[in-house]
Amino acid sequence: MRVEPIERRRIQLQGLLQGVGFRPFVYRIATDLGLSGAVWNGPAGVTIEVEGIRPILETFLYRIKQERPVHAVIDRIDSARLDPTGEERFEIRESDLAGVRETSVPPDLATCADCLRETFDPANRRYRYPFTNCTDCGPRFSMIELLPYDRINTTMRKFPLCEECRNEYENPANRRFHAEPNACPSCGPHLELWEADGSVRASHDAALLAAADALRRGMIVAVKGLGGFHLMVDARNEEAVQRLRRRKVREAKPFALMFPTLEPVKNACQISEMEARLLLSPESPIVLLKKSAPSAIAFSVAPDNPYLGILLPYTPLHHLLMSELGFPVVATSGNRSEEPICTDENDALRRLAGIADLFLVHNRPIVRPLDDSVVRVIAERPLILRRARGYAPLSFDIETNRPLPSDRSLLAVGGYLKSTIAILAGGRITLSQHLGDIENAETDRTFRQAIADLKRLYDHSPDAVVCDLHPDYRSTRFAQETGLPLHRVQHHYAHVLSCMAEHRLEGPLLGIAWDGSGLGPDGTLWGGEFLKIDEGSFQRVAHFRTFRLPGGERAMREPRRSALGLLYESFGESVFEGRAALSAFNAEERRILKTMLKSGLNAPITSSAGRLFDAVASLLGLRQTSRFEGEAAMALEFACEGIETEEAYPFRIPECGTPKAPLIIDWAPLIEAILGDLEQSRPIGEIAARFHNTLSEIIVSVAQRIGEEKVVLTGGCFQNKVLTERAMMRLSAEGFQPYRHQQIPPNDGGLAAGQILAALRINQEK
Repeated sequence: MRVEPIERRRIQLQGLLQGVGFRPFVYRIATDLGLSGAVWNGPAGVTIEVEGIRPILETFLYRIKQERPVHAVIDRIDSARLDPTGEERFEIRESDLAGVRETSVPPDLATCADCLRETFDPANRRYRYPFTNCTDCGPRFSMIELLPYDRINTTMRKFPLCEECRNEYENPANRRFHAEPNACPSCGPHLELWEADGSVRASHDAALLAAADALRRGMIVAVKGLGGFHLMVDARNEEAVQRLRRRKVREAKPFALMFPTLEPVKNACQISEMEARLLLSPESPIVLLKKSAPSAIAFSVAPDNPYLGILLPYTPLHHLLMSELGFPVVATSGNRSEEPICTDENDALRRLAGIADLFLVHNRPIVRPLDDSVVRVIAERPLILRRARGYAPLSFDIETNRPLPSDRSLLAVGGYLKSTIAILAGGRITLSQHLGDIENAETDRTFRQAIADLKRLYDHSPDAVVCDLHPDYRSTRFAQETGLPLHRVQHHYAHVLSCMAEHRLEGPLLGIAWDGSGLGPDGTLWGGEFLKIDEGSFQRVAHFRTFRLPGGERAMREPRRSALGLLYESFGESVFEGRAALSAFNAEERRILKTMLKSGLNAPITSSAGRLFDAVASLLGLRQTSRFEGEAAMALEFACEGIETEEAYPFRIPECGTPKAPLIIDWAPLIEAILGDLEQSRPIGEIAARFHNTLSEIIVSVAQRIGEEKVVLTGGCFQNKVLTERAMMRLSAEGFQPYRHQQIPPNDGGLAAGQILAALRINQEK
């Protein structure tokens, strides 16, 4: 009988493998199969050395691929033969700190069913403990300081394990085997309830009970969670919600709501099976859901908005608090308007002074700010609008038909709205969490800290920086300050490339990038763009007819100015002779605006689809000024609710004089038809629906003229459910292959990923 020889293999794995229970998983399979060797974390992923006969080794590798932990992602497996050593057992070794840090950092995960059961079990030693976790759940990205992912490299190192927790951590049969955030009431973090002056009112479970009582009484409580603070208040209490709006200086932008469980959500909102799965998922994002009527939710939670942003408890702290309350609460970011979220309790006392009545805090430090992620289901698929807690960071390989330089190391700094940053290292792009709008010193400081944090986490030293074309963005100014070689990338080109990166697409294709604005190489504000993407660059093959924005930046906050600029482009100075659109302005404003438009002073030229949305919303009387970014476009989308029509308005796309000149989409017939319908008192909802249909027909018409089968839809306008679903349907019906975002946001939150690809394409072209 032939005896199989003993073999030894070194298996190196890359992907999302640290912080998801992968080493304990490998240990259990190896010991189950009677194999010897070791597994350990390293800066590039996980390394396994395993010894046994070949058939058992093949079974081991098969089971690694097929039975991997639910949150693990294996991107690459390399295997090499070694000489057998005669080891007799399998072990988990100390992490290897040497080498380039390329492994994916694990995101924070919502409380698993087992930990939740323990938290509410009076017989369990973790009964009512707000920081219960295991290898399947709990803090990850919010507490890790360095790679590899070991307790010593996290904020949990300040909490030495007690004997019972140490036994769990070292027991291969326990689900807390090598669970780095492991803790219990004896050795882990604890709660305190602080007064507005920082004095301690209560601690431990009494702090949570007192916070719940304050919320019942209509008080505003700042609650330190996983990635930062929430400001919480009873969502049924109209006066309390209005008080929060006044204090936070947030006039109308919708507040997110946290419900105790899924069942009451079903009473307040229409919810599909997919939306329910998202709410209950380990990522636990805010999900945008259609309101049901009537509802106990205060009107001021989401004024004039048919949707609510809903999330469920995702930490034991939130589960305990919501279980005590039994009703929904506002759970909005703990910050003042336009500022980053607070992560430190002492900073929160200062920055949330005058907003929060009480502070429910804990002593586990938060390394980096993480807002709640936001997801919307469009065309029966989730679309991540804000990629943060649960989804961040995102790391992925670049797939291309052409060889990439393996030594390139890049930093991309995005734009200024919904900012993210990205790095390239070892052929992988890592996209950061949502950082917010870089509009002031506070957000600029957070942006710079995030860059330093990502560079430190990955030991990343970029050889070049990639930024937007706009010279006045704070991100662009930062890029210039680095002194590194600079790649400036046109805004809408980056948008298209970000979607291409998500779907692993190569050119040629047609990219449709519609948003508020981005600087074009011709010095005008682009925003309604059709870009043909080839092997190394892009060509602007079509765009909307341009018009002036009187007041520049101010016009972006006042849809009435977009409407006036649009009408002036169509009708000239006659627009000032009694048109209804002028009723939004007083006599002095009309005089100043007329001068601006005639002279072109402080009235930049734009092709923006976003400003076209604003103009139509103004003409329809939906919004003359916006209280938050995108409000007018949202109102126009919401006006379509319940309207079923295939009708569209006319538009013109004249033939160009030269083959290289872009097609100009003339919206004048569309606007004239809308004005006619308004004169005939046609219902606003029908006009809004026809407007959306027209935009979809414009997309199809241009696609047919350009003739590329693959069509990419990107930019902030494609957060619009009505537009996106209609455009996807019409493109598919006409034989095109449409692509849209799902994992990378279509808004400026995806720019940094596209900027990385743009810089690489420049390199390849050379």
